[in-house]
Amino acid sequence: MPPVITLFGMKIDAVDMKTAVQRVMQWCAEPRDEPCRYVVTPNVDHAVMFQTDDRLRRSYEGAAMVLADGAPVVLASRLLRKSLPERVAGSDLVPALFEAVSSERESASGPLRVFLLGAGPGVAERAAEVIHRRWSSVEVVGTLSPPMGFEHDEDENQRILDAVAACQPDLVLIGLGAPKQELWIGRYADRLEAKAALCIGATIDFLAGEKSRAPRLMQKLGLEWVHRMATEPTRLAKRYARDAWIFPRLVWREWRDGSATSPES
Repeated sequence: MPPVITLFGMKIDAVDMKTAVQRVMQWCAEPRDEPCRYVVTPNVDHAVMFQTDDRLRRSYEGAAMVLADGAPVVLASRLLRKSLPERVAGSDLVPALFEAVSSERESASGPLRVFLLGAGPGVAERAAEVIHRRWSSVEVVGTLSPPMGFEHDEDENQRILDAVAACQPDLVLIGLGAPKQELWIGRYADRLEAKAALCIGATIDFLAGEKSRAPRLMQKLGLEWVHRMATEPTRLAKRYARDAWIFPRLVWREWRDGSATSPES
């Protein structure tokens, strides 16, 4: 198994993009006799919420893989001598996975069957069209945009589970926003009839062209949050202000406490 580090109380897999893609592909190639494995991708906001949200902690405990999405999280790991190899963002993981499937998946095994859960009405359908054009070995077998407040309605949650079960996907991409998507999969993974699920935030919107990602240079410099803030100030201003206040204190606490500095086996 790849090494794991503990950072801000979260156990994070110290893997690069290639390894993460290979693990998800392996899960999707296996028989349907295991509970759905799911992936969460912590960023600064997750690290802050993790300190006080017991439900989020339980969701992380059940995850089959935890990947560092936020560039500041990766930078903090290096400052604290617990180096993560690179940022593995959900919005990069999905296209990397689709590219790998298209180049490596044997035709005899058929296409990768994907279900898109989340985004606004009609957005997932547009994302599916883009996926079908770009990656011939990926088949979107179903989409669903749950109504506001669905997470509090057991009938709506059962409707989601039934919709996924009817399609029998290999992979579910969950774009419900954080921490809703992490809490939802943590609660329903054992009832979700899929081989794997990825919590991928706004990736469905990005694929559909509904939202734009930051320029590549800003992504490499760890400044994608600036772009997000500029495009969605009303929704993100309060969150980013809170995180900017709390996250440096988490880094300082981790440094002060001198937690284990070598990856765990």
